Amino acid sequence: MATRRIGIIMNGVTGRMGTNQHLVRSIVALRNEGGVRLANGDRLMPDPILVGRNEEKLRALAKAHGIERWSNDLAACLANSEDEIYFDAQTTTRRVESVSAAIRAGKHIYCEKPTATDTESALALARQASAAGVKHGVVQDKLFLPGLMKLKRVIESGFFGRILSVRGEFGYWVFEGDWQEAQRPSWNYRQEEGGGIIVDMLCHWRYVLANLFGEIQSLSCLGATHIPERVDERGHTYAATADDAAYATFELEGGIVAHFNSSWCVRVYRDELLSIQVDGTHGSAVAGLRECKVQSRVNTPRAIWNPDVPNPIDFYASWQDVPDNEVFANAFKVQWELFLKHVVDDEPFAWDLLAGARGVQVAELGLRSWRERRWVDVPDLIDEAR
Repeated sequence: MATRRIGIIMNGVTGRMGTNQHLVRSIVALRNEGGVRLANGDRLMPDPILVGRNEEKLRALAKAHGIERWSNDLAACLANSEDEIYFDAQTTTRRVESVSAAIRAGKHIYCEKPTATDTESALALARQASAAGVKHGVVQDKLFLPGLMKLKRVIESGFFGRILSVRGEFGYWVFEGDWQEAQRPSWNYRQEEGGGIIVDMLCHWRYVLANLFGEIQSLSCLGATHIPERVDERGHTYAATADDAAYATFELEGGIVAHFNSSWCVRVYRDELLSIQVDGTHGSAVAGLRECKVQSRVNTPRAIWNPDVPNPIDFYASWQDVPDNEVFANAFKVQWELFLKHVVDDEPFAWDLLAGARGVQVAELGLRSWRERRWVDVPDLIDEAR
């Protein structure tokens, strides 16, 4: 059994998501496990070079995790033929230029979503990568969450009968930054810097819905900026110019209706930060980040509306846990493994830059629906980008 090196240019990993999920819990974890096992039994060892604008942060991050290489010169990194993959976790407004440069340099592309701030730019990246013959993928981590993987198992078993509707609740209270430090960076609340929960989360809901239930046919979305002022990382008060909550309804293939509330201005009263309820003719399920519960029609209690007496039914009692039945790894790490195998072993990888463009399209149409206060159709993007 041999060990093969693969060089990865990791741009933007000093940010919260880039550090925690992509570097520490994915690439560093894979290195600590001895690399990724390939089809022939060899091990593929990721060799990252950390790239960013802050030299001090890069040096400290590399030292903390035993990584030898870092740089603030992206052009020089792209010129190095020994690094085959370019990964981008920068803010959205910087992504198109950097990813495009990496494609021109012949690098395989793996990047965070959204891939761009508008559909045409996202689709142009997909077409450029396809024309260049490089492999490309987009992070769609929620597909690999234990709760959603259990939900997919339930769907594939036929448990629901005919699925009628999907209801999602996502979010938590992000502190304003005045009396407690905010849990999210300030650019998230600046439209001019690519912020906004519609741009962020509707990309997620597109691939979740498409992969579990069916493609989105049309949508209606209402956004809101509930907190008009926040305090940034330097203690400066600023005007929040981006939406911090979104209330979206989707019509899916097959007549399924899905509704998702996404908010950074909601206090959590549910088991997990994400909750997705699916109702069907034969049963229902509630899935979160890690858990999934089901209730069949034979276990459904007979509810009767009577507000004049205390409720006699424990509505939680007749729900059952879907068992793990397998060991679930970190969702980001799972997709990193799949992409690395795609690059080296040519294993299938469905979540490419065209899939990323479809997410951007749904977000852009969500903003349009809010602006025009109406339902909008979601046309299929031309498949020529594959």
